[in-house]
Amino acid sequence: MTWKTVMAMVAGVGFALPAMAQEREFRIGLITPPVHVWNQEVAALNETLQERSDGRFSLAVFPSGQLGNEATMLQQLQTGALDMAWLTSAELTFRVPDMAALHAPFLVDNIADAARVFRSDEAREILDALPRATGTVGLCYAMIGMRQMVMRNPITSAADLNGQRIRITPAPAISRFFEMFGAAPAPMPLPAIYDALANAQVDGLDMDYESIINFRYYEHAPYLLETNHHMFGMVALVSGRVWAGLSEEDRALISDAMQLHCDRTIDRFVEEEDDKLARLREAPGIRITEGVGPEFFGDIVERWDAEWGEQTPYVARLRELVASF
Repeated sequence: MTWKTVMAMVAGVGFALPAMAQEREFRIGLITPPVHVWNQEVAALNETLQERSDGRFSLAVFPSGQLGNEATMLQQLQTGALDMAWLTSAELTFRVPDMAALHAPFLVDNIADAARVFRSDEAREILDALPRATGTVGLCYAMIGMRQMVMRNPITSAADLNGQRIRITPAPAISRFFEMFGAAPAPMPLPAIYDALANAQVDGLDMDYESIINFRYYEHAPYLLETNHHMFGMVALVSGRVWAGLSEEDRALISDAMQLHCDRTIDRFVEEEDDKLARLREAPGIRITEGVGPEFFGDIVERWDAEWGEQTPYVARLRELVASF
């Protein structure tokens, strides 16, 4: 997607024309805590922006959902009350159905291939729908680790998951995956998960190694299934209103800086995934079942693809892409 295309899109929904270059502190929101890799890279992005703009640009960072949940931050981006955000691809599926293809179950079986998908032309094409659908401009993707299942009780077959209440990140495509094997998906914000596990309000969760380690979820859910069942992406967003008010040079500066830290985020998760699993193997009380693949869930991939392939052609396109790796 070229800058001319982006600007034509944002102009088409009534945003302002670019203004003269000026000093600006951009407000950027995240749902993740300061210890998270995303937040670390946003802090580094702040330094990059200051350096490349000769001090004109900086970031005011609001972590841990301080500005509200992702839906609230997306609304703030639409109005221009929030300048930037790093939001999950899951949140964007509510507005951009094609984004659901990035959550196809067992699309890839390793994190290196997940990185290739997020850097692909096919994935970038999906970002083209954002200005009109959300009032935002998507500059790049990043990611977290592959999704695993962490449960309070032993799981030896998919039948053991039937009726289990499993915390998920809310998104229709993710919910359907869990519903298809009889689980009860339970959307829940990150800060509520640990206590929900401790109080047996949920039976398990869908989560990546980074957060399992950071939040010590294994203390109350010690049975980890290494499923790699979903990739999980992030989209670096800028308010369309804010973007349209920037000069072409400043848009290029911000885009290049954002891409640098999206790429660094991806690279860090790819490089550190095996080490995180090794660290979890040493966690007290944890029991890990490794190598749980799609066959564990029967024909779930075919059923999910049949349902979601009717809603977006990107399910088939991404499957074809991965088959070419």
